[in-house]
Amino acid sequence: MRDQHLLRIIVLTGSDRPDILSAWSDLKAYLSGVRDVEVVGVFSANEQIPEDLIADMVVVLGGDGSILRGCRQLGQRQLPIIGVNLGRLGFLTDLSPAEFRKGLPALKRGQYSIIEHLMFRCSHHQADGSIVTDLGLNEVTVTCGGALKMLDITLRIDDEDVTTFSCDGLIISTPVGSTAHNLSAGGPILRQELKVFAITPICPHTLTIRPIVDSADRIFRLSVKDAPPGVMVVIDGQIRRPLGANEVVEVSRAEPTLKLIRLPGHSYYGTLHRKLGWQGQLDYRERRGQ
Repeated sequence: MRDQHLLRIIVLTGSDRPDILSAWSDLKAYLSGVRDVEVVGVFSANEQIPEDLIADMVVVLGGDGSILRGCRQLGQRQLPIIGVNLGRLGFLTDLSPAEFRKGLPALKRGQYSIIEHLMFRCSHHQADGSIVTDLGLNEVTVTCGGALKMLDITLRIDDEDVTTFSCDGLIISTPVGSTAHNLSAGGPILRQELKVFAITPICPHTLTIRPIVDSADRIFRLSVKDAPPGVMVVIDGQIRRPLGANEVVEVSRAEPTLKLIRLPGHSYYGTLHRKLGWQGQLDYRERRGQ
């Protein structure tokens, strides 16, 4: 809840897509006529956000991918984020432009909640001894990629060898990411406030292999024995790096968290109902206009 009279916002436009630029032009004109609202900075996907820039919240325009990029832009200083959906599904960017305008008075009055969501740190221990570390929100995926063959992916949790998965890939997902690639691969939907990771194999060779859910306070290590050329480690579907033999991908809980703003009347299960068609049985005949 905010006590200030002036609402200072940062706007992330995410990309140079014409629809996003057009939406920002409209929103900019609208905000210029709203009292006690100040836009303190506007940044595209590749621009650095100054650490000393003072703001109450970040407005992200686009889809969920824009939220993922925005989290990395904010780095260790995660400010409260609200997403305006200009993409397709939009689990994180839950508001339409009209709903954002309607909710702006509540944002100015501080009538909203902030839900903190787990983020992860992915450390890629490379063959030359270097370590590349990334901050992420959705998932880390080890995938056969261009290798086009089944992989033997070894999972180690803390100091214990768990198993070796024979599969096309393996996903380590946060609760926020559980409705993304993890869901498509048959993984569980996790309530977003939980502090756990889901480990989901992609097309496992053994039918008894099933997803695992474990505490986010553990350290997860993945390696691929005899990794063929083309194997990749993918972070949030946006960062891709080759993964070689004798290299290790380490996933652990990050110190910063995603701080997602939730307006009154919006809830996690309400989002699932709307986005996944949980209102009831879908009437496909009606959708075809029959």
